[in-house]
Amino acid sequence: MTDIPRRAVSRTAKLAALPLGFAGRTVLGMGKRVTGLASDVISAEIQQRTAEQLFSVLGQLKGGAMKFGQALSVFEAALPEEIAAPYRQALTKLQEAAPPLPVASVHKVLTEQLGPDWRERFVEFNDVPAAAASIGQVHRARWREPGLDESGAPNSRDVAVKIQYPGAGEALLADLKQLSRLGGMFRAIQPGLDVKPLLVELRERITEELDYELEAESQRTFAAAYADDPEIYIPRVVHAAPRVLVTEWVTGTPLADIIREGTEEDRDEAGRLMATLHLSAPQRAGLLHADPHPGNFRLLPDGRLGVIDFGAVARMPEGTPEPIGRIAALALSGDADEVVAGLRSEGFIGSAEEIDAEGVLDFIRPMLEPIAADGFRFTRAWLRGEAGRLASPRSPTYQLSRQLNLPPSYLLIHRVTLGSIGVLCQLEAKAPYRSILERWLPGFAPVA
Repeated sequence: MTDIPRRAVSRTAKLAALPLGFAGRTVLGMGKRVTGLASDVISAEIQQRTAEQLFSVLGQLKGGAMKFGQALSVFEAALPEEIAAPYRQALTKLQEAAPPLPVASVHKVLTEQLGPDWRERFVEFNDVPAAAASIGQVHRARWREPGLDESGAPNSRDVAVKIQYPGAGEALLADLKQLSRLGGMFRAIQPGLDVKPLLVELRERITEELDYELEAESQRTFAAAYADDPEIYIPRVVHAAPRVLVTEWVTGTPLADIIREGTEEDRDEAGRLMATLHLSAPQRAGLLHADPHPGNFRLLPDGRLGVIDFGAVARMPEGTPEPIGRIAALALSGDADEVVAGLRSEGFIGSAEEIDAEGVLDFIRPMLEPIAADGFRFTRAWLRGEAGRLASPRSPTYQLSRQLNLPPSYLLIHRVTLGSIGVLCQLEAKAPYRSILERWLPGFAPVA
């Protein structure tokens, strides 16, 4: 058996063992009942043990399991505190950590992608990875520039060299296939969480994310749109190959550190800048950064938000769809009939579906609390409250939600918005979010 099949069997075994361990704990703990956001028949102890095992396994794997863990980790703020607290640190590690690729494998990929003389392109190259993620790891290096400096040494600049794991595509597909069988486990941790659409979307984007030259194209577009911007910094692309991407190095405080130990001022400012990026990018770049987990952001010493990793983007050449802003403004003004008309025209409500307009307004208005006034502080408690309101089968809101659709054209926008809100709630950031919408969201009129 070769190394690659052996590793694949090991990965599959780890993932396949998860439901078995979960089933055993469910039988042993069935007599312990709890109420609230969790199911009536799932004990808090089972939830904790299940989550600890789940995220431990996800953290040991690269590929789809790691990527899914990163996507899921931004929703940590929605989990009940007694469940989230024991493994919040493990969730954070998923955002930036993974077992490193052996040095020999790193050099082999560099030889294949940059040529046998790849070392001559660098003045320095650190074999120890500075960061690792789902399909690749990042090394810090100094890229050789033309000419010499005043001391006669080669001109150079600090760069990040992203190297794709060999076999990453196969691993992604295999892991996602296994993870699709674990829906019951995620419902135990967070009832009402449907992971299938997330997995489908991740699968559809695998091909794009594996192509580093395509990522380089997206990053160049972002960098041009935000060139010399006083608030957002996009590192420039230095060199691109299908499985190696070289970009300017970004020095700053990772958002995960700010979430964990940042000052209130830093957390508020990071939240404001994230919201600005999320809302302005479709208008300025025709793209939406579609991977809003904290590992992709840095707060720079000069106060700007540094943004990295453009493998996942949504192409929005026309900008954010105008109906989003228009319907939000109508909901804030209390015009239930026009809200329903707008949702129906966009496919959120079936053309023949009879629906209670005031009920729809009651469903939407609490979600718009962050933009009902100019200043709002996102908190874990607020997000848990919304998750509970939407997830409880006994809630009228839950029953009404079953009459609403999510059109395919809005799926990625919806997912990225939820992910960004999850990060804002981890930051517990206060900012003038309505003003940001008024500036960047088409159709969103100022509300009296």
